[in-house]
Amino acid sequence: LLLLLTALNTILACHHLHPRDTTFAWDSMKTLKAMAPRPPQPCQHQQAPFPFPDTLLYNNHPQQAAATARHILEKLFAILSAPSTPHHWDDQARHRLLNNLHHYIDHLERCLPPNRVLIKRQGPRNLMLSINKYFRRIHDFLHTHNHSVCAWDHVRLEVRASFQRVDTL
Repeated sequence: LLLLLTALNTILACHHLHPRDTTFAWDSMKTLKAMAPRPPQPCQHQQAPFPFPDTLLYNNHPQQAAATARHILEKLFAILSAPSTPHHWDDQARHRLLNNLHHYIDHLERCLPPNRVLIKRQGPRNLMLSINKYFRRIHDFLHTHNHSVCAWDHVRLEVRASFQRVDTL
């Protein structure tokens, strides 16, 4: 009975979002806009140099989707908490966004089974590896461009798109 109740609690944690969680992506995009306005000088934007592995979004297993979303948000948290963020970004809004990310990551943690074992046949084969490669490209891009304001503007657009992807998941 105890195992059944634990499993039921895990399932319900993923399916019943708090009102604040249902607007996570929208609220995060608004805070991102307040935090990271367009740079003072115009930047040229080409196609994203770090294409997102869209196959990650096609997932019918709620716990696998929660694990994917959590991993993406953890990577976003790491990027946005970096000391190299542009000086013209609003620190107060940045801390608000980081708190929002932390809250949602914590919520997704409760959706996952305690032992973190997910069904292996669900979703892409190397799920976490694909996410890690995507974010490694973002880090490399920032490093290659010396964390310039325009490089960060590319990343700002990717962060915005990532919030939309997490909402899809």
